[in-house]
Amino acid sequence: MKLKGWRELKPGAVVTEPGSALKFKTGSWRAFKPKWIEENCIQCMFCWAYCPDMAITVKDGKRGDFNYDYCKGCGICALECPGKKGNKAIVMEEEGR
Repeated sequence: MKLKGWRELKPGAVVTEPGSALKFKTGSWRAFKPKWIEENCIQCMFCWAYCPDMAITVKDGKRGDFNYDYCKGCGICALECPGKKGNKAIVMEEEGR
């Protein structure tokens, strides 16, 4: 059996209304919450680029705080954060602490 090339595959998902995720606040789902430690941040913007929920604010080209209404606490931002001198700028904490 010959495998199909990517051009022959049907789309797996179609976003018919861009920005529609803003209608759904998902912050109540999380068990862990990211905490930003600004002094360890090198402004690489990896957290912003990797966040699947666009829950990290940006102002004047710099990373801001989290928008916890949309953060699901997946931890991808903390995983991708290189931090400064081995100290992460994002750490995950149990929700409610």
